[in-house]
Amino acid sequence: MKNDHQKFTVWIGLDWANRKHDVCIQTADQPDRSFGVIGSTPEAIEAWIQDLHKKHNGQIAVALELNKGPIVYALQKYAFVTLFPVHPLMLARYHQAFSSSGAKDDPSDAALALDLMIHYPEKIKPLTSPSCELQKLRHLVEQRRTLVEDKRRLVNRLINALKQYYPQPLEWFAHRDTDLFCNFINRWPTLQQLKRAHQTTVRRFFVSRGGRTVPKTDERIDAIKQAVALTHDRAVIESHSLLVTTLSKQIQLLNAAIREFDQEIEVLFESMDDARLIKSLPGIGHCLGPRLLVAMGEDRNRFQHAGEVQNYAGIAPVTERSGQKAWVHWRWRCAKFLRQSFIEWARKTVKTSYWAGLYYEQQRAKGSSHQAAVRSLAFKWIRILFRCWKSRTPYDESKYLKALRKRNSPLIAT
Repeated sequence: MKNDHQKFTVWIGLDWANRKHDVCIQTADQPDRSFGVIGSTPEAIEAWIQDLHKKHNGQIAVALELNKGPIVYALQKYAFVTLFPVHPLMLARYHQAFSSSGAKDDPSDAALALDLMIHYPEKIKPLTSPSCELQKLRHLVEQRRTLVEDKRRLVNRLINALKQYYPQPLEWFAHRDTDLFCNFINRWPTLQQLKRAHQTTVRRFFVSRGGRTVPKTDERIDAIKQAVALTHDRAVIESHSLLVTTLSKQIQLLNAAIREFDQEIEVLFESMDDARLIKSLPGIGHCLGPRLLVAMGEDRNRFQHAGEVQNYAGIAPVTERSGQKAWVHWRWRCAKFLRQSFIEWARKTVKTSYWAGLYYEQQRAKGSSHQAAVRSLAFKWIRILFRCWKSRTPYDESKYLKALRKRNSPLIAT
Protein backbone atom coordinates (compact mmCIF):
# COMPACT_ATOMS: atom_id res chain seq x y z
CA MET A 1 0.00 0.00 0.00
CA LYS A 2 1.06 3.59 -0.59
CA ASN A 3 2.74 5.56 2.15
CA ASP A 4 -0.03 8.16 2.01
CA HIS A 5 -2.44 5.58 3.43
CA GLN A 6 -0.29 4.24 6.29
CA LYS A 7 -2.15 6.39 8.85
CA PHE A 8 -5.38 4.44 8.25
CA THR A 9 -6.23 1.18 9.99
CA VAL A 10 -9.30 0.48 7.85
CA TRP A 11 -9.93 1.05 4.14
CA ILE A 12 -13.48 0.84 2.82
CA GLY A 13 -15.00 0.90 -0.65
CA LEU A 14 -18.66 1.91 -0.52
CA ASP A 15 -21.33 1.60 -3.22
CA TRP A 16 -24.32 3.66 -2.14
CA ALA A 17 -28.03 3.19 -2.86
CA ASN A 18 -31.29 4.58 -1.51
CA ARG A 19 -32.11 1.68 0.80
CA LYS A 20 -28.75 0.04 1.51
CA HIS A 21 -25.01 0.49 0.99
CA ASP A 22 -22.63 -2.29 -0.10
CA VAL A 23 -19.18 -2.12 1.47
CA CYS A 24 -15.85 -3.82 0.84
CA ILE A 25 -13.54 -3.64 3.88
CA GLN A 26 -9.79 -4.16 4.21
CA THR A 27 -7.92 -3.72 7.49
CA ALA A 28 -4.26 -3.22 8.31
CA ASP A 29 -4.06 -6.47 10.32
CA GLN A 30 -6.12 -8.59 7.90
CA PRO A 31 -5.11 -8.74 4.20
CA ASP A 32 -8.29 -10.58 3.15
CA ARG A 33 -11.21 -8.36 2.26
CA SER A 34 -14.72 -8.75 3.64
CA PHE A 35 -18.00 -7.66 2.11
CA GLY A 36 -21.10 -6.45 3.83
CA VAL A 37 -24.31 -4.49 3.54
CA ILE A 38 -25.40 -1.65 5.83
CA GLY A 39 -28.73 0.12 6.03
CA SER A 40 -29.18 3.68 4.84
CA THR A 41 -30.79 4.97 8.03
CA PRO A 42 -28.77 7.26 10.34
CA GLU A 43 -29.06 4.66 13.10
CA ALA A 44 -27.67 1.86 10.92
CA ILE A 45 -24.75 3.99 9.72
CA GLU A 46 -23.98 5.11 13.28
CA ALA A 47 -23.95 1.56 14.66
CA TRP A 48 -21.80 0.26 11.79
CA ILE A 49 -19.10 2.94 11.78
CA GLN A 50 -18.82 3.14 15.58
CA ASP A 51 -18.50 -0.65 15.85
CA LEU A 52 -15.81 -0.62 13.16
CA HIS A 53 -13.92 2.14 14.95
CA LYS A 54 -14.03 0.30 18.30
CA LYS A 55 -12.68 -2.90 16.74
CA HIS A 56 -9.74 -1.31 14.94
CA ASN A 57 -9.19 1.89 16.94
CA GLY A 58 -7.81 4.18 14.26
CA GLN A 59 -8.52 6.32 11.23
CA ILE A 60 -10.89 5.00 8.57
CA ALA A 61 -10.68 5.78 4.83
CA VAL A 62 -13.84 5.49 2.74
CA ALA A 63 -13.91 5.60 -1.07
CA LEU A 64 -17.28 6.33 -2.71
CA GLU A 65 -18.73 7.84 -5.87
CA LEU A 66 -20.09 10.98 -4.19
CA ASN A 67 -18.79 14.27 -2.87
CA LYS A 68 -22.16 15.25 -1.40
CA GLY A 69 -25.38 13.57 -0.39
CA PRO A 70 -26.85 11.85 2.70
CA ILE A 71 -24.15 9.19 3.11
CA VAL A 72 -21.42 11.82 2.74
CA TYR A 73 -23.02 14.13 5.29
CA ALA A 74 -23.54 11.18 7.65
CA LEU A 75 -19.87 10.12 7.55
CA GLN A 76 -18.41 13.63 7.62
CA LYS A 77 -19.46 14.14 11.22
CA TYR A 78 -16.93 11.54 12.44
CA ALA A 79 -13.43 12.91 13.05
CA PHE A 80 -11.89 9.48 12.49
CA VAL A 81 -13.34 9.11 8.94
CA THR A 82 -11.71 10.50 5.79
CA LEU A 83 -13.72 10.39 2.57
CA PHE A 84 -12.17 9.85 -0.87
CA PRO A 85 -14.59 10.77 -3.70
CA VAL A 86 -14.12 8.68 -6.86
CA HIS A 87 -15.34 10.17 -10.13
CA PRO A 88 -18.19 7.96 -11.47
CA LEU A 89 -16.68 7.93 -14.97
CA MET A 90 -13.31 6.81 -13.62
CA LEU A 91 -14.95 3.99 -11.70
CA ALA A 92 -17.03 2.98 -14.75
CA ARG A 93 -13.95 2.82 -16.99
CA TYR A 94 -12.01 0.91 -14.34
CA HIS A 95 -14.90 -1.52 -14.05
CA GLN A 96 -15.04 -1.90 -17.82
CA ALA A 97 -11.34 -2.78 -17.92
CA PHE A 98 -11.88 -5.72 -15.55
CA SER A 99 -15.28 -6.84 -16.81
CA SER A 100 -15.38 -7.13 -20.57
CA SER A 101 -18.84 -8.71 -20.40
CA GLY A 102 -20.31 -5.55 -18.91
CA ALA A 103 -21.65 -7.44 -15.88
CA LYS A 104 -22.20 -5.19 -12.87
CA ASP A 105 -23.07 -5.69 -9.24
CA ASP A 106 -22.76 -3.46 -6.18
CA PRO A 107 -20.20 -5.45 -4.15
CA SER A 108 -17.75 -5.49 -7.06
CA ASP A 109 -18.16 -1.72 -7.51
CA ALA A 110 -17.34 -1.25 -3.83
CA ALA A 111 -14.19 -3.38 -4.27
CA LEU A 112 -13.12 -1.41 -7.35
CA ALA A 113 -13.57 1.88 -5.50
CA LEU A 114 -11.35 0.49 -2.75
CA ASP A 115 -8.71 -0.53 -5.33
CA LEU A 116 -8.67 2.94 -6.88
CA MET A 117 -8.23 4.63 -3.52
CA ILE A 118 -5.36 2.34 -2.47
CA HIS A 119 -3.43 2.03 -5.72
CA TYR A 120 -3.89 5.55 -7.15
CA PRO A 121 -3.58 7.96 -4.22
CA GLU A 122 -2.27 10.69 -6.55
CA LYS A 123 -5.59 10.54 -8.44
CA ILE A 124 -8.03 10.02 -5.57
CA LYS A 125 -7.76 13.00 -3.25
CA PRO A 126 -9.45 13.20 0.17
CA LEU A 127 -12.58 15.31 0.47
CA THR A 128 -11.83 18.55 2.26
CA SER A 129 -14.49 20.31 4.28
CA PRO A 130 -14.77 24.09 3.72
CA SER A 131 -16.00 26.42 6.42
CA CYS A 132 -19.57 26.13 7.60
CA GLU A 133 -20.35 29.51 6.02
CA LEU A 134 -19.08 28.48 2.59
CA GLN A 135 -20.89 25.14 2.75
CA LYS A 136 -24.13 26.88 3.65
CA LEU A 137 -23.67 29.43 0.87
CA ARG A 138 -23.02 26.62 -1.65
CA HIS A 139 -26.23 24.86 -0.63
CA LEU A 140 -28.22 28.09 -0.74
CA VAL A 141 -27.12 29.17 -4.23
CA GLU A 142 -27.68 25.68 -5.65
CA GLN A 143 -31.10 25.39 -4.01
CA ARG A 144 -32.05 28.86 -5.24
CA ARG A 145 -31.12 27.86 -8.77
CA THR A 146 -33.34 24.78 -8.46
CA LEU A 147 -36.25 26.99 -7.41
CA VAL A 148 -35.62 29.26 -10.40
CA GLU A 149 -35.69 26.26 -12.74
CA ASP A 150 -38.91 25.05 -11.11
CA LYS A 151 -40.44 28.47 -11.69
CA ARG A 152 -39.34 28.48 -15.33
CA ARG A 153 -41.08 25.16 -15.91
CA LEU A 154 -44.29 26.44 -14.31
CA VAL A 155 -44.16 29.65 -16.35
CA ASN A 156 -43.81 27.65 -19.57
CA ARG A 157 -46.84 25.57 -18.60
CA LEU A 158 -48.77 28.73 -17.77
CA ILE A 159 -47.94 30.28 -21.14
CA ASN A 160 -49.01 27.14 -22.96
CA ALA A 161 -52.31 26.96 -21.04
CA LEU A 162 -53.12 30.62 -21.80
CA LYS A 163 -52.48 30.08 -25.49
CA GLN A 164 -55.29 27.53 -25.53
CA TYR A 165 -58.08 29.98 -24.65
CA TYR A 166 -56.82 33.41 -23.47
CA PRO A 167 -53.61 34.51 -25.26
CA GLN A 168 -54.06 38.30 -24.89
CA PRO A 169 -52.28 38.66 -21.49
CA LEU A 170 -49.15 37.26 -23.13
CA GLU A 171 -49.14 40.32 -25.40
CA TRP A 172 -49.99 42.81 -22.65
CA PHE A 173 -47.18 41.68 -20.30
CA ALA A 174 -43.54 41.29 -21.28
CA HIS A 175 -42.68 39.30 -18.12
CA ARG A 176 -44.87 36.31 -17.26
CA ASP A 177 -43.12 35.27 -14.05
CA THR A 178 -43.89 38.38 -11.98
CA ASP A 179 -46.36 38.78 -9.14
CA LEU A 180 -48.12 41.48 -11.20
CA PHE A 181 -48.83 39.05 -14.03
CA CYS A 182 -49.94 36.30 -11.63
CA ASN A 183 -52.22 38.69 -9.71
CA PHE A 184 -53.80 39.78 -12.99
CA ILE A 185 -54.43 36.16 -14.02
CA ASN A 186 -55.83 35.24 -10.62
CA ARG A 187 -58.22 38.18 -10.64
CA TRP A 188 -59.36 37.82 -14.26
CA PRO A 189 -58.62 34.26 -15.41
CA THR A 190 -60.81 34.60 -18.51
CA LEU A 191 -61.38 37.31 -21.07
CA GLN A 192 -65.11 37.25 -20.29
CA GLN A 193 -64.45 38.13 -16.65
CA LEU A 194 -62.02 40.84 -17.66
CA LYS A 195 -64.53 42.35 -20.07
CA ARG A 196 -67.15 42.53 -17.31
CA ALA A 197 -64.78 44.40 -14.99
CA HIS A 198 -65.27 48.17 -14.80
CA GLN A 199 -62.59 50.22 -16.53
CA THR A 200 -61.91 52.11 -13.27
CA THR A 201 -61.25 48.82 -11.47
CA VAL A 202 -58.76 47.68 -14.09
CA ARG A 203 -57.05 51.08 -14.10
CA ARG A 204 -56.79 51.03 -10.32
CA PHE A 205 -55.20 47.57 -10.48
CA PHE A 206 -52.34 48.78 -12.70
CA VAL A 207 -51.86 52.18 -11.05
CA SER A 208 -51.73 50.72 -7.52
CA ARG A 209 -48.70 48.63 -8.51
CA GLY A 210 -46.73 51.71 -9.52
CA GLY A 211 -43.39 51.51 -11.29
CA ARG A 212 -43.22 50.86 -15.02
CA THR A 213 -46.78 49.54 -15.22
CA VAL A 214 -48.36 52.99 -14.90
CA PRO A 215 -47.33 54.48 -18.30
CA LYS A 216 -48.73 51.42 -20.09
CA THR A 217 -52.11 51.53 -18.35
CA ASP A 218 -54.03 53.35 -21.10
CA GLU A 219 -52.46 51.15 -23.76
CA ARG A 220 -53.51 48.01 -21.92
CA ILE A 221 -57.05 49.24 -21.29
CA ASP A 222 -57.47 50.05 -25.00
CA ALA A 223 -56.21 46.57 -25.88
CA ILE A 224 -58.71 45.02 -23.45
CA LYS A 225 -61.58 46.87 -25.15
CA GLN A 226 -60.54 45.54 -28.56
CA ALA A 227 -59.80 41.98 -27.42
CA VAL A 228 -61.81 39.18 -28.97
CA ALA A 229 -62.29 35.77 -27.36
CA LEU A 230 -60.28 32.96 -28.94
CA THR A 231 -63.00 30.41 -28.14
CA HIS A 232 -66.41 30.17 -26.50
CA ASP A 233 -66.06 26.48 -25.69
CA ARG A 234 -66.88 26.27 -21.96
CA ALA A 235 -65.07 22.97 -21.54
CA VAL A 236 -61.83 24.53 -22.78
CA ILE A 237 -62.23 27.82 -20.91
CA GLU A 238 -63.28 26.44 -17.52
CA SER A 239 -60.67 23.67 -17.38
CA HIS A 240 -57.78 25.84 -18.55
CA SER A 241 -58.74 28.82 -16.37
CA LEU A 242 -58.55 26.55 -13.32
CA LEU A 243 -55.14 25.35 -14.45
CA VAL A 244 -53.71 28.86 -15.02
CA THR A 245 -54.89 30.12 -11.62
CA THR A 246 -53.32 27.07 -9.97
CA LEU A 247 -50.04 27.59 -11.81
CA SER A 248 -49.96 31.32 -11.12
CA LYS A 249 -50.40 30.72 -7.38
CA GLN A 250 -47.52 28.25 -7.43
CA ILE A 251 -45.35 30.79 -9.24
CA GLN A 252 -46.15 33.40 -6.60
CA LEU A 253 -45.14 30.97 -3.86
CA LEU A 254 -41.84 30.34 -5.63
CA ASN A 255 -41.28 34.09 -6.06
CA ALA A 256 -41.69 34.54 -2.31
CA ALA A 257 -39.37 31.60 -1.60
CA ILE A 258 -36.70 32.95 -3.96
CA ARG A 259 -36.84 36.34 -2.23
CA GLU A 260 -36.26 34.61 1.11
CA PHE A 261 -33.27 32.79 -0.32
CA ASP A 262 -31.94 36.06 -1.75
CA GLN A 263 -32.07 37.71 1.65
CA GLU A 264 -30.32 34.80 3.35
CA ILE A 265 -27.67 34.61 0.62
CA GLU A 266 -26.99 38.35 0.71
CA VAL A 267 -26.46 38.43 4.47
CA LEU A 268 -24.13 35.43 4.37
CA PHE A 269 -22.23 36.62 1.31
CA GLU A 270 -21.58 40.08 2.78
CA SER A 271 -20.13 38.50 5.93
CA MET A 272 -17.46 36.55 4.03
CA ASP A 273 -13.87 37.74 3.54
CA ASP A 274 -13.81 37.39 -0.25
CA ALA A 275 -17.06 39.30 -0.80
CA ARG A 276 -15.22 42.58 -1.41
CA LEU A 277 -12.94 40.94 -3.97
CA ILE A 278 -15.83 39.34 -5.86
CA LYS A 279 -17.90 42.54 -5.82
CA SER A 280 -15.07 44.44 -7.50
CA LEU A 281 -15.68 42.45 -10.70
CA PRO A 282 -17.90 44.04 -13.39
CA GLY A 283 -21.34 42.59 -14.04
CA ILE A 284 -21.66 41.08 -10.57
CA GLY A 285 -25.21 41.29 -9.25
CA HIS A 286 -26.81 39.93 -6.11
CA CYS A 287 -27.03 36.44 -7.68
CA LEU A 288 -23.72 35.97 -9.49
CA GLY A 289 -21.46 37.26 -6.72
CA PRO A 290 -22.22 34.44 -4.26
CA ARG A 291 -22.09 31.86 -7.06
CA LEU A 292 -18.59 32.94 -8.12
CA LEU A 293 -17.40 32.96 -4.52
CA VAL A 294 -18.64 29.39 -4.13
CA ALA A 295 -17.01 28.42 -7.45
CA MET A 296 -13.57 29.55 -6.30
CA GLY A 297 -13.88 28.54 -2.65
CA GLU A 298 -11.65 29.58 0.25
CA ASP A 299 -8.67 27.22 -0.14
CA ARG A 300 -6.04 29.06 -2.20
CA ASN A 301 -4.20 25.78 -2.76
CA ARG A 302 -7.22 24.18 -4.39
CA PHE A 303 -6.22 25.42 -7.85
CA GLN A 304 -2.58 25.89 -8.87
CA HIS A 305 -3.24 27.69 -12.16
CA ALA A 306 -6.16 29.19 -14.08
CA GLY A 307 -6.31 26.22 -16.42
CA GLU A 308 -7.48 24.00 -13.58
CA VAL A 309 -10.43 26.33 -12.97
CA GLN A 310 -11.22 26.48 -16.70
CA ASN A 311 -11.20 22.68 -16.92
CA TYR A 312 -13.18 22.16 -13.71
CA ALA A 313 -15.88 24.60 -14.81
CA GLY A 314 -16.04 23.13 -18.32
CA ILE A 315 -15.07 26.38 -20.04
CA ALA A 316 -11.81 25.09 -21.55
CA PRO A 317 -12.41 23.21 -24.84
CA VAL A 318 -11.36 19.59 -25.32
CA THR A 319 -9.20 18.51 -28.26
CA GLU A 320 -9.31 14.90 -29.45
CA ARG A 321 -6.73 13.63 -31.95
CA SER A 322 -6.53 10.36 -33.82
CA GLY A 323 -4.09 9.98 -36.67
CA GLN A 324 -4.46 13.01 -38.91
CA LYS A 325 -7.88 13.97 -37.54
CA ALA A 326 -8.55 16.47 -34.77
CA TRP A 327 -11.85 17.40 -33.16
CA VAL A 328 -12.43 20.25 -30.72
CA HIS A 329 -15.54 20.32 -28.53
CA TRP A 330 -16.62 21.69 -25.18
CA ARG A 331 -16.50 19.59 -22.03
CA TRP A 332 -19.51 17.38 -21.48
CA ARG A 333 -18.53 16.17 -18.02
CA CYS A 334 -17.93 19.07 -15.67
CA ALA A 335 -19.48 21.07 -12.85
CA LYS A 336 -22.37 22.32 -14.99
CA PHE A 337 -23.72 24.78 -12.42
CA LEU A 338 -20.30 26.44 -12.25
CA ARG A 339 -20.07 26.55 -16.04
CA GLN A 340 -23.46 28.21 -16.16
CA SER A 341 -22.33 30.72 -13.53
CA PHE A 342 -19.20 31.73 -15.45
CA ILE A 343 -21.06 31.99 -18.76
CA GLU A 344 -23.83 34.13 -17.27
CA TRP A 345 -21.23 36.39 -15.69
CA ALA A 346 -19.30 36.75 -18.95
CA ARG A 347 -22.53 37.67 -20.74
CA LYS A 348 -23.16 40.43 -18.18
CA THR A 349 -19.67 41.88 -18.61
CA VAL A 350 -20.20 42.56 -22.32
CA LYS A 351 -22.06 45.74 -21.33
CA THR A 352 -20.31 46.48 -18.04
CA SER A 353 -16.63 46.14 -19.01
CA TYR A 354 -15.02 48.19 -21.77
CA TRP A 355 -12.48 45.60 -22.89
CA ALA A 356 -14.97 42.71 -22.55
CA GLY A 357 -17.39 44.46 -24.89
CA LEU A 358 -14.61 44.99 -27.43
CA TYR A 359 -13.48 41.38 -27.14
CA TYR A 360 -17.02 40.09 -27.66
CA GLU A 361 -17.47 42.21 -30.79
CA GLN A 362 -14.09 41.02 -32.05
CA GLN A 363 -15.12 37.38 -31.68
CA ARG A 364 -18.43 38.02 -33.40
CA ALA A 365 -16.63 39.74 -36.28
CA LYS A 366 -14.52 36.61 -36.70
CA GLY A 367 -17.69 34.60 -37.27
CA SER A 368 -18.25 33.15 -33.79
CA SER A 369 -21.81 32.63 -32.61
CA HIS A 370 -23.10 34.53 -29.59
CA GLN A 371 -22.64 31.52 -27.31
CA ALA A 372 -19.14 30.77 -28.62
CA ALA A 373 -18.10 34.40 -28.15
CA VAL A 374 -19.43 34.43 -24.58
CA ARG A 375 -17.64 31.16 -23.73
CA SER A 376 -14.41 32.55 -25.14
CA LEU A 377 -14.88 35.66 -23.02
CA ALA A 378 -15.55 33.53 -19.93
CA PHE A 379 -12.27 31.71 -20.63
CA LYS A 380 -10.40 35.02 -20.39
CA TRP A 381 -12.32 36.22 -17.34
CA ILE A 382 -11.41 33.07 -15.41
CA ARG A 383 -7.71 33.86 -15.87
CA ILE A 384 -8.29 37.35 -14.46
CA LEU A 385 -10.46 36.11 -11.60
CA PHE A 386 -7.92 33.44 -10.71
CA ARG A 387 -5.11 36.00 -10.46
CA CYS A 388 -7.24 38.29 -8.28
CA TRP A 389 -8.40 35.39 -6.11
CA LYS A 390 -4.91 33.93 -5.70
CA SER A 391 -3.40 37.25 -4.69
CA ARG A 392 -6.50 38.44 -2.77
CA THR A 393 -6.50 41.61 -4.88
CA PRO A 394 -9.76 43.28 -6.01
CA TYR A 395 -10.18 43.75 -9.74
CA ASP A 396 -9.34 47.19 -11.18
CA GLU A 397 -10.51 47.83 -14.75
CA SER A 398 -8.20 50.81 -15.26
CA LYS A 399 -5.13 48.76 -14.28
CA TYR A 400 -6.10 45.98 -16.64
CA LEU A 401 -6.61 48.43 -19.51
CA LYS A 402 -3.15 49.89 -18.84
CA ALA A 403 -1.69 46.39 -18.94
CA LEU A 404 -3.39 45.76 -22.30
CA ARG A 405 -1.95 48.98 -23.72
CA LYS A 406 1.49 48.09 -22.40
CA ARG A 407 1.31 44.74 -24.23
CA ASN A 408 0.03 46.47 -27.38
CA SER A 409 -3.13 44.39 -27.28
CA PRO A 410 -5.22 44.65 -30.47
CA LEU A 411 -8.24 45.24 -28.25
CA ILE A 412 -6.99 48.68 -27.23
CA ALA A 413 -6.25 51.28 -29.84
CA THR A 414 -2.88 52.90 -29.38
